[in-house]
Amino acid sequence: MIDRILRKAREALHLRTARAVLATPPIVPTADRLVIFSMIGTRVLLPYLVAVKSLHARLGLGRVAILDDGSLTDADRRTLAHHLADPVIRSIHDVDTGACPHGGTWERLVTLLDLRADDYVIQLDSDTVTVGDVREVVAAINANQSFMLIGDPDSDASGILPLPDFVARHYPAGAAGGRHIQTAIESRFGDYPDAAGHVYVRGSSGFTGFARGGPSDRAAAERFSRTSQALVGEVRWREWGTEQVASNFLLSNEPDTRPLPYARYLNYWNEPPTAGCAFIHFVGTHRYSTNEYRDRTQRAIAALRA
Repeated sequence: MIDRILRKAREALHLRTARAVLATPPIVPTADRLVIFSMIGTRVLLPYLVAVKSLHARLGLGRVAILDDGSLTDADRRTLAHHLADPVIRSIHDVDTGACPHGGTWERLVTLLDLRADDYVIQLDSDTVTVGDVREVVAAINANQSFMLIGDPDSDASGILPLPDFVARHYPAGAAGGRHIQTAIESRFGDYPDAAGHVYVRGSSGFTGFARGGPSDRAAAERFSRTSQALVGEVRWREWGTEQVASNFLLSNEPDTRPLPYARYLNYWNEPPTAGCAFIHFVGTHRYSTNEYRDRTQRAIAALRA
């Protein structure tokens, strides 16, 4: 009970801190083939502005596109237009996911895969803060190579593995049945058709780069979705978390995808970020476990003002 109260208090303080982003200069888009793409709603408007502005300031590249989760208000749209140079805003209700599930951010993934036909697309979650120089990301963009945010230090150490080797390393006891859907599908990758011919690393779809004109398209996502659904069942495949597995799989199997070094691009697991880190994804589990998210937001806003 006390922990829940403290988390709520930290969340309120964080949002109060994030409001100062409204006093920072608007983004100036650049005339290139880079799109910073996010799915957002009214509840995350302020954190999202911190996320996208702090990344754009470090990149010095790109324009913004948004997928509205259905909750953006007219006032939100005016704020976004002012701060992000009148970005294109699509509605989630206009997205046909085809053979992929509805919800669980699948609309975001299939829209992103359509956009990458003509542009390099970065998928950016609203609970992120860019805190340092992102040279590895800039290098990937310049080389038109995809990139991935790795999920944890162990996945960073193992790297991208053939599916049978991935299962042997991460699930030595075999299939994990009724756990989280990500665990359920990953533990069954040994049964994936031509398993040895496919690779995988556990990443986070909170920050990914999809190279312009890359091989993974909507049809590839649908193939993966149908195959994975056959492994875990239709009901389980509709659970939240399947889109992240799909994103990991698609990017892992693209040639020349660059896993970002975890020491510099990390997910916050309630441990002090490493010195020299460039990017932090404040995952929901520990987003408000400490004041780290608020402190990093405050620093990012100060940098934008400067």
